[in-house]
Amino acid sequence: MPRILFVTGKLAEPALRRQLAELAARAGFEYAVAVLPITVAALATTPWIVRHLEKPAGFDRIVLPGLCLGEVDVFAQAWGATPVERGPKDLRDLPDFFGSALHTRENYGAYDISILAEINNAPRIPFADILSQARKLRGDGADFIDLGCDPGGAWENIGEAVRALRDEGLRVSIDSMNPREAERGAKAGAELILSVNLSNCANAKDWGCEVVAIPDEPATLGGLADTVEALDKSGVPFRIDPVLEPIGFGFAGSLGRYLEVRRRYPHAEMLMGVGNLTELTDADSAGINVLLLGFCQELGIRSVLTTQVINWCKSCVRELDLARRLVHYAVTQKSLPKHLEPNLVQLRDPKLREHGREALIQLAQMIADKNFRIFAEGGMLHVLNKDMHLQGTDPFKLFQDMKKRAAIDPEHAFYLGYEMAKALTALALGKNYTQDQALRWGFLTVEEKPHSS
Repeated sequence: MPRILFVTGKLAEPALRRQLAELAARAGFEYAVAVLPITVAALATTPWIVRHLEKPAGFDRIVLPGLCLGEVDVFAQAWGATPVERGPKDLRDLPDFFGSALHTRENYGAYDISILAEINNAPRIPFADILSQARKLRGDGADFIDLGCDPGGAWENIGEAVRALRDEGLRVSIDSMNPREAERGAKAGAELILSVNLSNCANAKDWGCEVVAIPDEPATLGGLADTVEALDKSGVPFRIDPVLEPIGFGFAGSLGRYLEVRRRYPHAEMLMGVGNLTELTDADSAGINVLLLGFCQELGIRSVLTTQVINWCKSCVRELDLARRLVHYAVTQKSLPKHLEPNLVQLRDPKLREHGREALIQLAQMIADKNFRIFAEGGMLHVLNKDMHLQGTDPFKLFQDMKKRAAIDPEHAFYLGYEMAKALTALALGKNYTQDQALRWGFLTVEEKPHSS
């Protein structure tokens, strides 16, 4: 059984020991705790730890506080070859930390669904702006840049726009039913045309690229069989899109059409325009995208089209990029899509961690300085230092009580107000709050630099 040394500071020692007493047997290791001569271990740097901690012996692994700064290679120079690593930033995450080490996700991250990211109303946008948007979409995970054309007249400069994108190494699709636009885009290097039905499929044989076949009458799949037959006879490669409908306008039936098309054409490539649901539903898009991609993965739909127009859809491409990896792993590994992709959990946190009332009381008794520690748990804000242990739900009242017991200068007051606003937000949404750290918003999290408290 491996022996692990956990390094900590004075304040965190009791909580760490409680955590390890429960975790060690379950995770299969023996442990010892080394307490540094410092109150908060996060303030210690790795060179400082080397100087103040006696060289450990007889351990297979050394775990440092996750927030300590500095390079870990200083330990190899001073102590030899024993592996040294940082633990999680919050010791309450140790079960997950060791769970991840024990249960590695082999092959996680693979995917087989392509993302087409549409630039809407492309004919109205300057080429420079199209390129700028396209670069960002590619960075977020898009495989194709889809140029959304306007109904009506043909875009005379579509070829120039396609060539500019191709010169950037981007793959391009054209969203237009206009044969003239489609041909010009295809000749300039577009690989895929959305879409064709009986009205324009005869033109597709001259384009020299793949197309997306749609029904003339989506509700009945009317015309689709004839379009597919015509494309087959002309040797035009195609994907089929039975057309996803918004909620209230045939959503359930449209899902059934995807199942029916897969039954009729078991080996055909298929596409789903997920924007018809994400853009047209009053809900954050991440969860909707995961559900739709789960449907696509199970049914063998290997491409999706998205837009990022309405504000709640501004990160759809990134969401789809994360979601396609999650659903691929779930389906191919026969594993629930749970505890695999925390970056898609945004509004709330995957799991709430709490110290508990007794632990906070014990911590308050140990604090020997005037620095404020702020906690948010049990529906309450908690403020601790050596002179006080306050709790409540109103940060304004708490601040008035704090001022009665301590002198607080304007800069410090600003800091405390900022931290208590974060803490109150965490309570409202069911998120974890850790002082001087950003609230977690999945892949949208913006890390914070520590500030003096």
